[in-house]
Amino acid sequence: MAHLLRRLVRQLKVVGRYRHPRFVYSSRYAVEVPWMKQDPRRAENILTFLAMNDLIARGDLSWPRPASFAALARVHDQTYLASLLEPGGLVPMLGVELPAPLEERVWLSQRMMVGGTMRAARLALEGRRRSINLGGGLHHAHADRGHGFCLINDVAVAIAELRSQGFGERILVIDLDLHDGDGTRTIFAADDSVHTFSIHNQDLAPVEAVGDTSIALGAGVEDAAYLAALREHLPRALAAAKPGLVFYLAGVDPAADDGIGNWRITAAGLLARDRFVVEQVERPGRPRLPLVVLLAGGYGTGAWRYSARFLGWYCSGGERLEPPSTEGVILRRYRYFASLMQPEALTGPARGNENELGISAEDLLPGGTPMPASRLLDFYSPEGIEHALERYGFFARLRSRGFDHPVLECELDNPAGQTIRVFADEERQDVLVELRLRRDRRMLPDGELLVVEWLLLQNPRARFPAGRRPLPGQKHPGLSLLRDVVALLVLICDRLRLDGVLFVPAHYHIARQSYPFAHFLEPADEGRFLALEALLAGLPFPEAAELVARGKVFDASAGTPFEWKPVPMVIPVSPRLRDRIQGDEHRRLADEARAVQRLEILPAS
Repeated sequence: MAHLLRRLVRQLKVVGRYRHPRFVYSSRYAVEVPWMKQDPRRAENILTFLAMNDLIARGDLSWPRPASFAALARVHDQTYLASLLEPGGLVPMLGVELPAPLEERVWLSQRMMVGGTMRAARLALEGRRRSINLGGGLHHAHADRGHGFCLINDVAVAIAELRSQGFGERILVIDLDLHDGDGTRTIFAADDSVHTFSIHNQDLAPVEAVGDTSIALGAGVEDAAYLAALREHLPRALAAAKPGLVFYLAGVDPAADDGIGNWRITAAGLLARDRFVVEQVERPGRPRLPLVVLLAGGYGTGAWRYSARFLGWYCSGGERLEPPSTEGVILRRYRYFASLMQPEALTGPARGNENELGISAEDLLPGGTPMPASRLLDFYSPEGIEHALERYGFFARLRSRGFDHPVLECELDNPAGQTIRVFADEERQDVLVELRLRRDRRMLPDGELLVVEWLLLQNPRARFPAGRRPLPGQKHPGLSLLRDVVALLVLICDRLRLDGVLFVPAHYHIARQSYPFAHFLEPADEGRFLALEALLAGLPFPEAAELVARGKVFDASAGTPFEWKPVPMVIPVSPRLRDRIQGDEHRRLADEARAVQRLEILPAS
């Protein structure tokens, strides 16, 4: 009842104070480019969060079309556009050479984002309302070149499209991405009808524009200086521009934990920034300005949370809603799709004459020998597994990585554990995923666990970038799908009423990658791991993994080199296992074990 009341109050606030904003998004925005720090799941996680809080409905979401070449050519040089279609044509902007199919996906992704910004601008002008493109902000693209991951300038193309349709009012572009909006400023340098406003770390193009506010604050900027600059300069820019339309590039790469940023802006600071922008644009006492919000920059798997925090406040009418963890929102999405699937779709048809125990005459060979297993964990048929991987979007994620025809193989009669594999294509030469599972009743008193005997996630068609060495035991780059696999394992536990997922990390880096959602079964092992984490804090992940693997950590408390011990970790699913692993007693014992560890990094020899 309390939840329903909160939902009603939220909806009344939205209706009472605002018109619901319109969102623009296409799944084609999401492209996985190996070793780039953009999170292709950013928009999807934001949408999941908004849906979780009843802040978006089906009618609020629009799908764009890719921008036509005619629209692009209103801004960009024809020779430059043609060069983007040539093999290797994206290398100057992306910094890496990509296979041809992946180049095509990146090109289509940015054309779709440009089309999304064009669509969002039209929606904003319809009734002078808010609209949000869950992408875009490609502000580094100039008329004759691109850089910084930006091929084409979506804001400039959208403005040129509006001008071609007769929109003559002045326009303000508020660009609060960490990086200079050099491409947009250069394109409109001689156009006094477009005012470009940018607060950034450093200037990228020394171009003076007739309508421009450009402020470079340097590196290491914190909340106070950032917000002071914004509060001083944005009201002046609004007054000077007198816009009839505003574009807001709400980049979150100023965040302290951004993957490529060099500022130290907190979550509270970013939300205060976004609130100030909206309150200035929509200040009471004057006609509402149409506002187009674009995601712009943000790098790393946690970037979505800053955007979600802003859009949650924006769409709720001022409520502060804290997003869950990245693992939490991914699991929430998977659980939603799982709730739509009937058990029969996962198990396949009944195997004839099954009794109440689920055993049929066909399950036994003459002499009582069991028939080969036909279902994973006595529940999932191969057809059901394939259906689930399609329905949950796992195969779609593989396709976004360039594997257009993934193939599933199930080996269900292996005594060492039932195994499922996903190959890159029908040739079955390249294994992308290999997972071996079994059920276990011994490790947890009065409970049952799903045991992962083996897990392999790899991209055998990718190369390690220059300067990036493989992690211990790693032959190929990964797929960046560990969170998805964890979510699928949790769904199995939900469906089969298992207490959790157990695995034994053979290397330190596996434990570290798993620790956000997994804990050690024994408190002493957790304490030892936490002591190691404290020692290695601040080191880049590959460097920390290499130190442990090469024996460069010394255990002073034992007087011996530190040796990684493969011991059980669990992902708790049931309340009782969660209480045991995350409870006060487990934490107290882990802290005691951590306190007695004295670890040191050995000097380089």
